[in-house]
Amino acid sequence: MTLKTTPFDAAEYFDDAESQAELLADAFETGDATYIAHALGVIARARGMTAVAKNAGVTREALYKALSGKGDPRLSTLLGVTKALGLQLDVKPIGPGSLGA
Repeated sequence: MTLKTTPFDAAEYFDDAESQAELLADAFETGDATYIAHALGVIARARGMTAVAKNAGVTREALYKALSGKGDPRLSTLLGVTKALGLQLDVKPIGPGSLGA
């Protein structure tokens, strides 16, 4: 008997704004650029990559590449994607003296 598998796409499970925001917040908490790009890619696929790319001002192909496992999106791409997704980045200190004070 042959084992049949199907590809897993996390985008199918992040179908509401709250779960998407939690995923992205978790990614930013780690500080791992690859995870952040991956999380943005999951959310963009969940919302429709073509529409997100258009609203972010990049081509769909460029967005797929930037948000891939090997991608390293430019800051302008990151900001455009978060805006297109209707998300706001929030910055806060991580502890006393964390900014070299």
